[in-house]
Amino acid sequence: MDHFLYRDGALHAEDVPISEIAAAVGTPFYVYSTATLLRHFQLFDDALEGTDHLVCYAMKAASNQAILKTLAQAGAGMDVVSGGEYLRAKAAGVPGDKIVFSGVGKTADEIRTTLSGGIRQFNVESEPEMEVINAVALELGVIAPITVRVNPDVDAKTHAKIATGKSENKFGIPIARASEVYAHAATLPGLEVIGIDVHIGSQLTELEPFELAYTKVAELTEHLRAEGHNIRRLDLGGGLGIPYTRANDAPPLPVEYGALIKKTLGHLNCEIEIEPGRLIAGNAGLMVSKVIYVKSGEGRDFLILDGAMNDLIRPAMYEAHHDIVAVQEPAPGVEQQPYDIVGPVCETGDTFAKQRNMPPLTPGDLVAFRSAGAYGAVMASEYNTRPLIPEVLVHGDQFAVIRERPSFDEIINRDTIPEWL
Repeated sequence: MDHFLYRDGALHAEDVPISEIAAAVGTPFYVYSTATLLRHFQLFDDALEGTDHLVCYAMKAASNQAILKTLAQAGAGMDVVSGGEYLRAKAAGVPGDKIVFSGVGKTADEIRTTLSGGIRQFNVESEPEMEVINAVALELGVIAPITVRVNPDVDAKTHAKIATGKSENKFGIPIARASEVYAHAATLPGLEVIGIDVHIGSQLTELEPFELAYTKVAELTEHLRAEGHNIRRLDLGGGLGIPYTRANDAPPLPVEYGALIKKTLGHLNCEIEIEPGRLIAGNAGLMVSKVIYVKSGEGRDFLILDGAMNDLIRPAMYEAHHDIVAVQEPAPGVEQQPYDIVGPVCETGDTFAKQRNMPPLTPGDLVAFRSAGAYGAVMASEYNTRPLIPEVLVHGDQFAVIRERPSFDEIINRDTIPEWL
């Protein structure tokens, strides 16, 4: 469920007409619904009711400080994957003891920054990383809390570019080597081993891969405890998918995911962390764009929009589907026709959809890309010297621009010309 609905023939974000935002900020832009963000966070929090748990929002999905602050005020922790994300979370008011640091390539400087500012734990991905964290912790005179990310060799049955739990993926250590790696960690004086981390991928649409992975984690927990390790926290990652098309069957609900966690891991009396990102932010955001031209081609027609692949790269990068709807609701029974929906960037890859049925549209009409709140704005670029597009947050009948569109002068003046030119 989201809070983007038609009222009196016009698409609204909560109580604000999309056309009103477009008139104020121009197109294209992203718009997020506070009510949807909070509802989706609460679904996860409620799903783990009765367990000691923390829902850490995976802020790589959408990292504007206004979104982070909205979720933090509701009780969310944060999962970060870079020093920049850590500093962004701190700037949004998230305390260090609610921030988890994941990722395969943490640098010594990033580790130093997070240990100095406070951190809930590092999810360690390799033995070399473990050594660096230990060295930095000793340098600062602190103890670094860690979990070790294990790779359970489970097929998440998702897109190859977002699968992370198979043996050939770059993430974590092989689960078969866990005893050896945990034994080594226990000898490093700058580290405190507190738990196990696992994350098998993103946009999972069934529970079976989670069950396979979590069953292996349960067995590993008991094994490591028998070897003397105080395993008291299980970080289970994220990955639960969202319905990108309303015609498809919906992925499992958070309550079903929570029930699976309790069934497979509840007997261990561990604190549970989960790191959802896409399911919290995905359907909480739209990208809104305007039709520039309607072009007739050889055997097909094109809707050419002012939004492009640099604004929303998921279709070009992942062959991802987004429902695209007219902001002005079509009249009942209006005949639709197929269009290729494209942007203005000079690449064939700048195609959002092929032969997508749409109502008749004309230049100046607005369209909205649904389920664009996750991995939309955060993956955008200024390719073709196209400015990053605004982000807007709606709260009831109010809206605010939470990231401005930069001017061309601001973009161009970032360049520095060497003195010899």
